[in-house]
Amino acid sequence: MPTSFRFIRFAALAALLGSTALPAAAQDMDGFTGAYLAARSADANADFKALVEYGSQALADRPDNTGIMEGLLVANIGLGQIDDAVPVARRLTDLTPDNELGQLVLLGDAMSREDWAAVDGILADGFSVGGLMDPLIRAWAAIGEGKMSEAIAIFDELAEDEVAAQVSAFQKAQALAFVGDYEGAAEILSGDEIPVTLNRAGIIAYAQILSQLERNLDAVALIDEEWPDTNDDEMMTLRAELEAGKPIEFTQVRSPKDGLSGLFYNVGEALANEASPSLVLIYARLSQHLNPDNVGATLLTASVFETMGNNVLAVETYDQIPADNAAWPAAMMGKANALRRDEKTQEAIATLTEVADRFPAFAPIHVALGDFHRYEEQWVDAKAAYDAAIALYPEENPAQWAVYFARGIVTERQDLWTEAEADFRKALELQPGQPSVLNYLGYSYVEKGENLDEALGMIREAVDARPNEGYIVDSLGWVYYRLGRYEEAVVQMEKAVALMPVDPVVNDHLGDVYWAVGRVREAEFQWHRALSFVTEDSDLDEVKPDRIRRKLEVGLDEVLEEEGAEPLLTQERAAAD
Repeated sequence: MPTSFRFIRFAALAALLGSTALPAAAQDMDGFTGAYLAARSADANADFKALVEYGSQALADRPDNTGIMEGLLVANIGLGQIDDAVPVARRLTDLTPDNELGQLVLLGDAMSREDWAAVDGILADGFSVGGLMDPLIRAWAAIGEGKMSEAIAIFDELAEDEVAAQVSAFQKAQALAFVGDYEGAAEILSGDEIPVTLNRAGIIAYAQILSQLERNLDAVALIDEEWPDTNDDEMMTLRAELEAGKPIEFTQVRSPKDGLSGLFYNVGEALANEASPSLVLIYARLSQHLNPDNVGATLLTASVFETMGNNVLAVETYDQIPADNAAWPAAMMGKANALRRDEKTQEAIATLTEVADRFPAFAPIHVALGDFHRYEEQWVDAKAAYDAAIALYPEENPAQWAVYFARGIVTERQDLWTEAEADFRKALELQPGQPSVLNYLGYSYVEKGENLDEALGMIREAVDARPNEGYIVDSLGWVYYRLGRYEEAVVQMEKAVALMPVDPVVNDHLGDVYWAVGRVREAEFQWHRALSFVTEDSDLDEVKPDRIRRKLEVGLDEVLEEEGAEPLLTQERAAAD
């Protein structure tokens, strides 16, 4: 999306809300002050429902407070309650005619009512959504008024600007397809004159247009080129139908409102990684308001809530996708992630299980289910899910490395080393040089005392690929330690601790390495640090606090002797080896 866009600026909640949390007793206060403070607390927790409740109470006591009005607008928009925001926006713009947030709400309302004269009037009165957005909105409004030639003139004028050309070309193609000019739309989307970058929705639109021109095989080739090795259920279904020769209806734009919905969605999607979540949420909600069937906008809204940490609203939004929609499996996977972040892991697993039961041939859902069982250390169930996914793969592709890697971790944790090693090797066959796999397999060899030279080569390659990954640098230090190359181990372990200063395992390893070179006090210091960093979330099988305490009591040499392990290599033995 061009950087020359001048996106709306608004105070949002700033005038009403701050970042200070609400004292518990404040919610019991009466009148404006209690409602005001409760609204501040709701904002701090991204609780739009409470914000509407308490903001409305505060506004009843301060009906001319524009800051409260702006807070209510943001909250109502966040909840998708644009109709409820309209009266507040009218009052706000009566008091401050130049208020951009209020004007945007009124513009969204006019577009949803297909009041194109009102749309033109709002833009003509000086309100601007953004330099490029304004003419595109006017173009769709012209189409709504039956003035296609006027819309084409706007698109063509924008096409003369290098920055605006791509966006304008895609919008023009959508408009031409809407009025049935599929040949004109396909010519634009081919990119022969102006290169057009297509997102997911754009690929679907182009495929539908090609199908209307009886060019299904070209549409299949488009999907294979633009979306290779996809696990997207809707895209895979579309591809299968196209390959089978089924005529696909053009459904991406059924009205000017759909065109505008797509425009606001595309802007929101483009802004997702660079703008504030609140702004992205406003665009996504306006897109939904204009076209409730815009699944992309619904998914974008849910993902924004996840970014904001409001997992409850994320779950509610994912649940808005109908179960008969092709995007439902993807939505349920998003819902499961939100549930897990909300510490409702069993509900998340139940959600994924429901999808797996309904779509047993959909490999990605089995992968997701395997991942969730793995997070819970439910190794048997995780392996069964990964087995189901791998059994569904019709042929190998590089993207599958992660599934074999995950299954390898699960089988390694079950002490099924032969199976685990085979999966790690398979992952590297599919994705040669993959740093995480190289590190895990190399480290496993080191722990088992096997293939140490190969392990060293693997971990060195992993470090070269990711020199700032502390856990990989730790592995390199540890293999040097196992090989008796203690001075080299010190260098790498000190780097690892600098990268992961509060990790108990890395600090414990540095302690062992210091002990091996005779730096006893520093070793004990590191072991004490390692113990101080152990939490309830630490993997006690890996960090072993009791073993660290024993090292502090008697030293590493004695512990190794008690364990029946090989003693530390002396400098002479290390040199001989």
